Amino acid sequence: MTTPLVFTFILLAAAAAAGAADNPAEQSGAKPAAAEQGKAAPAHVTARQIVERIKQNVACPWAATTVDTFKAGNPDAEVTGVAVTFMASLDVLQQAAAAGRNFVITHEPTFYNHWDKTAGLEGDKVLAEKQAFIEKHGMVVWRFHDHWHARKPDGIIEGVARKLGWEKCLRPGEATVFDVPETTLQALAGELKTKLHASVIRVVGKPPMKVSKVAMCPGAGGSAGQIKMLQRDDVDVVLAGETPEWETVEYVRDAAAAGKPKALVLLGHANSEEAGMEYCAEWLKGFVTEVPIQFIAAGDPFWSPK
Repeated sequence: MTTPLVFTFILLAAAAAAGAADNPAEQSGAKPAAAEQGKAAPAHVTARQIVERIKQNVACPWAATTVDTFKAGNPDAEVTGVAVTFMASLDVLQQAAAAGRNFVITHEPTFYNHWDKTAGLEGDKVLAEKQAFIEKHGMVVWRFHDHWHARKPDGIIEGVARKLGWEKCLRPGEATVFDVPETTLQALAGELKTKLHASVIRVVGKPPMKVSKVAMCPGAGGSAGQIKMLQRDDVDVVLAGETPEWETVEYVRDAAAAGKPKALVLLGHANSEEAGMEYCAEWLKGFVTEVPIQFIAAGDPFWSPK
């Protein structure tokens, strides 16, 4: 007669044998592939999730009204790679698609005006081709402008300062004024052209003028702010992206004619800010690790005949 204890043992052994038969890997003593390789399932991230991380890390209040919004594509699409750029030009989009970067973060507009409104461009062939390319390649475009500037320090200015080697030249208590080693206006302009890879820059002021107190006004901040900086006794030269030529330009020309040591360097909008987006790509790598992040230079759109 089989005792209850022996009977229980027989049942357990039978169950174990049946389980092994159902699982060949376990029957042979092998471990499941995932456990054997120690690999986790591939991480997935969407464009919207990356933007949420940016909002958390930029460390400034997120404005209710802002141009920092999605401009094209599906925000919930899975990201295969991120391309960071100053301008989402068609050329940049083509480079991003070829590199497998389907999420493009751009500092400036994609569709030719500040709010990326396409009203008035209905039927435009240039716009249609750009939109068709984005759709064909499943790309997502998001703008990062207002809050990259609102960050403290301003992300664009910090990136440009790094590119110029001016990280330690920022004047204490200032956000945009740098005390650099004394040089001439002509030499400074040459250094800026070289380090910022600018094809064309324009300078107002006397070439031999000594300069060391530099205010950085990147992009198109407006002549009022540029002139306000030039009115300061502790600023020699303003570096700006662009300005109406009948405003800051003429103010500096008159200042120079009056013998006042003032100068203006117009770098071009792209040249004055692109290094800030190059830095943005590095900044993003600190909290976006699932996909590759690449900076793609839009470059200086202007050229000058020799």
